[in-house]
Amino acid sequence: MPSIELSTQLRDVKGVGNKFASSLEKLHIHTVKDLLYHFPTRYQDFSDVRNISDIDENATVTIHGVITKTSITRTPRKHMYIVQAYVEDGTGKAKAVWFNQKYLITTLKKGSSINISGKVSFDGKTPQFTSPEFEIISSEKTPRHTGKLIPIYPETKGVTSRLIRFVIGKVLPFIQVKEFLPQHIIQKNSFPSLQDSFHAIHSPSSLDEAEAAFKRFSFQEIFLIQLTQAFERYKLSQHKAYISSYAPEKISSYLTSLPFELTASQKEVLYEILEDMGRTHPTSRLVQGDVGSGKTVVVALASLVIADNGFQAVFMAPTEILARQHFLTFTHLFPHTNTGVALLTAHHAIAFFGDGLETELSKKDLLSYIKKGSIRIVFGTHAVIQKDVSFKHLALVVVDEQHRFGVEQRSRLTKQKDILPHFISMSATPIPRTLSLTIFGDLSLSTITELPKDRKKIKTEIVPPPKQPAVYEFIRSELDKGHQCFVICPRIEASDESEKKNILFLDAVSVKEEYARLSTGEFKNYTVGMLHGQMKSEEKASVMKQFKEGSIDVLVSTSIVEVGVDVPNATTMIIEGAQLFGLAQLHQFRGRIGRGTEQSHCFLFTKTSGVQNKRLKALVSAKNGFELAEIDLSLRGPGQFLGSEQSGMPDLAMKALSDSQLISSAHKEAFGLIQKDPTLAKYPYLATYLSLFKKSLHLE
Repeated sequence: MPSIELSTQLRDVKGVGNKFASSLEKLHIHTVKDLLYHFPTRYQDFSDVRNISDIDENATVTIHGVITKTSITRTPRKHMYIVQAYVEDGTGKAKAVWFNQKYLITTLKKGSSINISGKVSFDGKTPQFTSPEFEIISSEKTPRHTGKLIPIYPETKGVTSRLIRFVIGKVLPFIQVKEFLPQHIIQKNSFPSLQDSFHAIHSPSSLDEAEAAFKRFSFQEIFLIQLTQAFERYKLSQHKAYISSYAPEKISSYLTSLPFELTASQKEVLYEILEDMGRTHPTSRLVQGDVGSGKTVVVALASLVIADNGFQAVFMAPTEILARQHFLTFTHLFPHTNTGVALLTAHHAIAFFGDGLETELSKKDLLSYIKKGSIRIVFGTHAVIQKDVSFKHLALVVVDEQHRFGVEQRSRLTKQKDILPHFISMSATPIPRTLSLTIFGDLSLSTITELPKDRKKIKTEIVPPPKQPAVYEFIRSELDKGHQCFVICPRIEASDESEKKNILFLDAVSVKEEYARLSTGEFKNYTVGMLHGQMKSEEKASVMKQFKEGSIDVLVSTSIVEVGVDVPNATTMIIEGAQLFGLAQLHQFRGRIGRGTEQSHCFLFTKTSGVQNKRLKALVSAKNGFELAEIDLSLRGPGQFLGSEQSGMPDLAMKALSDSQLISSAHKEAFGLIQKDPTLAKYPYLATYLSLFKKSLHLE
């Protein structure tokens, strides 16, 4: 039989046919390549082949013999079919039993040679296998399901590992695959070839052989992701950027004008950004910082330097509330700047020219100012990248919690392809180093590691139902001091259709219910407000404005307040159904308080206990968000930490994210290769393979 190409449709492979191919399509397996990359999750070791007379109780073994007798019976009460077969090998007799597999009576024919693999028990003196793997053996047939290491695959209804092994057997002997990893990488890491790896992973002679293949494939996936990132960096380096220089004395005057002193960590990150902006080609940087660490002021200072050089900066936030808050923060911190600053959202077009000169404009007029360059710093939602928005000299793009802004996006934003802006992504969700190296390898990483000096650690407490009345009493005492409180709920209303099927949400508190209850109950003597995603933008903005100004004492909200909302007077927070949220999200919620100088308290309301509260205890004990991220990664694994569906990463790469040594090695090899040969001219097959890989990859 001629060799089989990876691109071959399985239904075109001899011996597979439409029936088996259709079944495999349930697992999104269409081609030979899809099948070969459907890796086993584990192996069943049936390699211990013994004579029947040598069998020990509880041993997992394989026997080979001849079927001497079969029978089928049906139990009177449960009407269960029981198929039995007796097998002899010249040294003894064994029995095998299967339940509710009536069809086996026609397969297990007297006189047939058979392999049986499984765990042994004894029925009196007769060894017995219960629901074992079996295989009818002919002289020309190589065992596929017994007598060796047997791969167990991810399955679905109607698609068993036995079926997958059958189809693998029709393909594996005939594949001829071309190696694409550079030979120096294979030799340096002692990897098996791609051809050998497929054989070793689907039909290993030993667990060590399978493990070596898994390691090669894990490296391969991470390496290709890193290569994609390295190539993105290279593409950016081929473009020009506006060069923004800075005068140390000017920076010093900005710092002196602030109502607080920057931490050493903030100054270090500011310097890294300023150095970026002085480069001749566009750069990409991820600025990480714990909740409340002061990322925004650092980027605001960078924006002022851009404006001082006569260029423009744009700052995009995910919501109107946050965009307006960033705009107000900037104008509060730098009230005397004569740089044109604007807020542009679907509902706002506001310009600020210093010393209280703030005016609401028509959107058309504001767009005209931006196009002329008289507005140099623009805050907004993604409304700022619509077709009708045009910048004169855009030199910097800052985005909150969005880590990709590649060459094509920047070209669309600037309406040109030769000069592109620098890019900064701000994130208050700390990312473990292994993940950031892999997923954001095209971004330079800056980390603000300190909180402002006057910040106190937020006291966090897990509160079961019996202790909750005491918490309400404590919060009332805080409200009487003039402070404010957040109450976070998992859902908007009790009849939320999207969560009815999720048993975890059966008892989850809704915003609307809790607002009604607290307004007439625990906080009836205080002003209670409500905030959720179904409200109109104007309503949300009005509620947040009232809360910030202190006319609302208690704000009952959904996760809409997760990122960036800043109310220094809020000193207490209740998180209802805390066990329903991820650790990173809980940390984000908690970061909405503790932003002033007063001691703040976060109360995690939960009805769960024991093992289910392990994550919540981590939130109580962790010193900062970075430590919490590492704990979250170890508790949930990379797949759940990132969200496997959302990450767009291949399954094997997702599993490999726990291997920091492998990730560092792949990162070094990929970036080193692109540095020496940016177009991969010496590795044409790797370039082709990378192109195909990138089509299946969607990291964001």
